[in-house]
Amino acid sequence: MGVNLNLISPKLIIISILSIGLLVACKSPTPPEDPIVEVIYGCMDSNSINFDSTATEDDGSCQYFGCTDSSSANFDPIATVDDGNCLKSSEIPVGWSLTWNDEFNGSSIDTTKWNHEEWWPGYVNNELQSYTQDPGNSGLTNGYLYLTARKENPFDPNAPAYNSARMNTAQKVDWKYGRIEIRAKLPRGQGLWPAIWMMPTYSVYGGWPVSGEIDIMEFLGHDITRTYGTIHYGNYYPDKSSTGTSYVLPTGNFSDSFHTFAFEWEADEMRWYVDDVLFQTLSSWFTVGGDYPAPFDQEFHLILNVAVGGDWPGNPDASTLFPQTMEVDYVRLFQ
Repeated sequence: MGVNLNLISPKLIIISILSIGLLVACKSPTPPEDPIVEVIYGCMDSNSINFDSTATEDDGSCQYFGCTDSSSANFDPIATVDDGNCLKSSEIPVGWSLTWNDEFNGSSIDTTKWNHEEWWPGYVNNELQSYTQDPGNSGLTNGYLYLTARKENPFDPNAPAYNSARMNTAQKVDWKYGRIEIRAKLPRGQGLWPAIWMMPTYSVYGGWPVSGEIDIMEFLGHDITRTYGTIHYGNYYPDKSSTGTSYVLPTGNFSDSFHTFAFEWEADEMRWYVDDVLFQTLSSWFTVGGDYPAPFDQEFHLILNVAVGGDWPGNPDASTLFPQTMEVDYVRLFQ
């Protein structure tokens, strides 16, 4: 049965319309749906070699470099990828524990351990070389680190130029006290100056040499049977102090075969070795920056480099052949 609209009051119609509008206005809005959050699975450990910075949930896939040989002295139970640095117990000196090493068995220089330095000619000691990161100057091959000094090509004899490499462990591997061993074969020739040495990571006592310098091995390329061990300390340049001596091989030379250079550092004594032969012991030094045993009571880092020319070795001459390379078999730190 239909409704006769003529019988409905206009006032009632208006009230009905307003009531419907009010009901619509008071109705709760439909809540929005929760956004869909995408889960990204991956390795969330920043110390791993496959850390995924975008991962939101760890998937257990983290990988770690280390010695994976359980029979080794430095076996790492969390390592999943062998880093080529395993050592036998017989390779650990009696009374010491291995804390860090690089056997250079990888395919490239480990940048978690080493920094390259880039310098220009004449920056220190009137040396002639530029230090670069070029793979022609440094890299790994057949289990050895090579640091190579080269003539610029083309070479202008009226403005001689050379390039080489200098690497350090600053703020990656720093230590106070311990024993360090480096097995290396050295370049030869007039004007070549390879070095294995240490500098303070933080010069808390002042500029060089007030905060100290430790030269484990320095070599002059024209004198292939002799190396030097030295410390620098005392007052500011030129009123500086140094103490050191040299070691001469009984047979052979440092350029035809590998030799092991070791340095032992304690709070009040330092010792230098070549092929396990002790050739120097020092226990006396000072600095205007602090009390003994300063400055050698702070963290130092290792430096490896091959300089060309300079105040001490003099410049290359016609007898000097290039390229010349320092090969390093390993670096091992014990404490």
